[in-house]
Amino acid sequence: MSWQSAIACWLLKRHFRPETLKPHVSVERARAHASTRIRRVSVPSGWRLAVCDGAGDAPLRGEWLEPEACGSVARTMLYCHGGGYYFCSPASHRPLVFGLAARARTRTFSLDYRLAPEHPFPAALDDALAAYRRLLADGTPPESLVIAGDSAGGGLALAALVALRDAGDPLPAAGVLFSPWTDLAATGRTIESNDGRDPMFCGAAIGRAAKFYVGDADPTNPYLSPLYADFSGLPPLLIQASSTEVLLDDARRVADRASAAGVRVELEVWPELPHVWHLWTPFVPEAKRALDRAAQFVRLHACERAGQTEPGATPR
Repeated sequence: MSWQSAIACWLLKRHFRPETLKPHVSVERARAHASTRIRRVSVPSGWRLAVCDGAGDAPLRGEWLEPEACGSVARTMLYCHGGGYYFCSPASHRPLVFGLAARARTRTFSLDYRLAPEHPFPAALDDALAAYRRLLADGTPPESLVIAGDSAGGGLALAALVALRDAGDPLPAAGVLFSPWTDLAATGRTIESNDGRDPMFCGAAIGRAAKFYVGDADPTNPYLSPLYADFSGLPPLLIQASSTEVLLDDARRVADRASAAGVRVELEVWPELPHVWHLWTPFVPEAKRALDRAAQFVRLHACERAGQTEPGATPR
């Protein structure tokens, strides 16, 4: 563990984990914490950021990160941010998204999907599917497209892959999942075994937080908890998780079941890091190295394409 990672773990244990020890999860406190955590992040040199507010002919909200030079990027990524389905936003995840997109040379739409509890399941999934289908309708070849996400967004990305396959849509080239939350029934063994080792979450908070998005649905619905899905026919997956996080089993069990279904899976378990440590880039060196690995995976599996849509085109 680097000293930078040790500092990140100390800060989380001091300022974030105490919130997850409380008997009730507060949506308001979580959203307020996320808003104060948003820091000014510079757009990578040679790239431009366009925020889409969902007005006019673009009902979906999110952010495009695109190269300033038209035609200089040949791949596209649809990114789903984490935050338990009830807080955070594309703005809170800019360090991760900017770092991955620039490394992979991938134009990226970071989706601002609807949040629970105001919009429970399947609202987030519906938004992710609509965004993906709009990318295809705008001329993005599926073989040049990657869907990615972290934590709840990692589970959402995987659920979208399952739903797209079941609906007969063309599938993207690959999926990238950072510390994915894939089991909202909260049955993973590491929820207990890593309780106290995870610098960010207590184990009991996982089941409590799940209720916001689950609502009245069955938490084992595979479109809600993709751990319970049949993974046959999915594209290659890269999964990165920390050895000490309570959601480690959400990653390991998906990797095992997907591999058994014939899916090409790369599971990387990084030692003693915070949940979604990628957000701490560029401060934490392990975050930079993990994003380097993810970018390599994207470049390996997503084909370059000859043409591209006009810069700033927004999924709708």
